[in-house]
Amino acid sequence: MVLKESDSELDRGDSAPEFELRGTDGETHTPDSFADSDALLLVFTCNHCPYAQAKFDFLNELADEFDAAAVVGINPNANPEYPDDDFEHMIDLVEDGTIDYDAYLYDETQNVAREYGAVCTPDPFLFAHEDGEWQLAYHGRLDDALNPGDKPTEFYARDAIESVLAGKPVDHDDLPSRGCSIKWVDE
Repeated sequence: MVLKESDSELDRGDSAPEFELRGTDGETHTPDSFADSDALLLVFTCNHCPYAQAKFDFLNELADEFDAAAVVGINPNANPEYPDDDFEHMIDLVEDGTIDYDAYLYDETQNVAREYGAVCTPDPFLFAHEDGEWQLAYHGRLDDALNPGDKPTEFYARDAIESVLAGKPVDHDDLPSRGCSIKWVDE
């Protein structure tokens, strides 16, 4: 496990890079698939990383709590050296209820993670739906629990979603997320 902190290629106000990814639901998803929502939380995550696993329940809560926000996991760990992160294991986690987001998508080419500048799992990006396009409102930690066993006391993602849904800018800084490095195939 290599510990990494996020450092985005995107700035607040930038448009979400396009993607077309296969979901565990058998459908192909794009950012427009979630256009009925006012906020879109894309979290680059995976199945095996303890940092990512520690946030599964919180992401499930966010997906359940906010009807006007879509919570979407994107797994870029399409590396044969990490079989626990393969698509079949993603389906298993959704079917057994461990992951209950609005969608769990597979970044098989790892191109989407590269376009977003994602480097770790979890690496969250929150977008506001403005004028028919997704614009970055926040990129950073989900909460203040930096290690898998820590108990959070501040919930940055919840606060950020509430701001976006209220039509306000996110007032806290983009704090780097921390987690396992993305398992790039060519590194």
